Amino acid sequence: MNTLIAITGLGVLCLLFEILNLRKAIVPMTIIGLLAILGLTVSEFNTSGSFYNNMIVVNKFSMAFSSLFIVLTIFLVGLSHNFYEDHQSKLSDFIAIKIFLLSGAVAMVSFGNLAMFFLGIEVLSISLYVLAASNRMNLKSNEAGMKYFLMGSFASGIILFGICLIYGAMGSFDVVEISELSRSAELPIWFPIGIAMVTIGMLFKIAAVPFHFWAPDVYEGSPALTTATMSTLAKVVAMATLYKLLSVMNANISYAFQIIIVVLSIASMTVGNIMALRQTNVKRMLAFSGISHAGFMLMALLSLSTSASDLLYYASTYSLAGIAAFSVILYVCKNRDNEDIVNFHGLGKTNPLLAAVLTGALLSMAGIPIFSGFFAKLVLFNQTIEAGYLVVVIVAVINSIISVGYYFKLILAMYTKEPNEERAGTPFFIYAVAVVSIALNVVLGLFPSLVLDLLG
Repeated sequence: MNTLIAITGLGVLCLLFEILNLRKAIVPMTIIGLLAILGLTVSEFNTSGSFYNNMIVVNKFSMAFSSLFIVLTIFLVGLSHNFYEDHQSKLSDFIAIKIFLLSGAVAMVSFGNLAMFFLGIEVLSISLYVLAASNRMNLKSNEAGMKYFLMGSFASGIILFGICLIYGAMGSFDVVEISELSRSAELPIWFPIGIAMVTIGMLFKIAAVPFHFWAPDVYEGSPALTTATMSTLAKVVAMATLYKLLSVMNANISYAFQIIIVVLSIASMTVGNIMALRQTNVKRMLAFSGISHAGFMLMALLSLSTSASDLLYYASTYSLAGIAAFSVILYVCKNRDNEDIVNFHGLGKTNPLLAAVLTGALLSMAGIPIFSGFFAKLVLFNQTIEAGYLVVVIVAVINSIISVGYYFKLILAMYTKEPNEERAGTPFFIYAVAVVSIALNVVLGLFPSLVLDLLG
């Protein structure tokens, strides 16, 4: 609870910096504030409790994921320094929106009541709508904002209708009461229908097939930093929330429901990877890559009672690799009209460090050993085999091999092509975020128990 209050206070403080004309201090002070909040969250890791009539529930699950979200937000705020340098007058607005987005994310994994869950979703979604359309002079950004707003609104409407059906069946928004009532022998038909609708709405947010069609256009049209936020922070928030929803409400994951999850997982992995093979725009390629990773993360739903730590580990490794990749994309494609692979030609010669970081991030996403992406897939595959779904793991391994194709297309462009032109400047924040995020990714690969034992 203290974490949520502190984050909201920091967001208000960011807006005050603009009034006090302290623009140069916004990014460093926000990062220091987020580090302090991270310390506060970690210090309270072993405490648990509920607040405001069970509206907010603090436990190891919420604390662990909140810590991950805060780390990702620190990186995104760090990247903001260079990305918004031509929009200094709006810097505090952009940073404050990211902080409020974080408060919505923390509320989504800390809810003890469906009203708080929906409130968290809306805070997160509205922040992303604004950020997607924030480049007002760019037609693609306007289109992305509009598409995301419409699709997100539909998804929120479906979730709200599902919550209404759950309330109609159980007479309560409190997840503890719903969980107790759901153990009774006779359940109204509205309860499973409500659970299904909430799940469908969340699958929209995760961009899992067949609810993924908005993602490529929105990712390509949004400003690059917003795309980074969507593909890392927003995706893992939605996945963690869906996992928590299904587990805390004791939603009886019947065999039929598990088969649907299997089909969605296989479809997301396959469609995402095959479509990514055809892309020349790097942001669009990573959008389809994100769809395939959503398929991998859905495998955690096949063993709800035991896979929380596996999901946390996969979410951590995927999002850190995503942050590292996007920090390089921000550097390479600054002041460019597009994010085509052509822009990355010869990066290995003009900037070996950032080329190495991007290579490491892509290899982690592909699941190559030493990088934590490999071990994250390994623990998830092991869990899925134990749940009795070997076929999903076989398809996942095949898809991992397919993904190497488009990741290496970008890696080869960096090291085998001649550079287009020299890129001037060595922005400190971009280098710092790129190096630290890929270093954390490697550390998690070498010491997976750092994360896997948190929720064990």
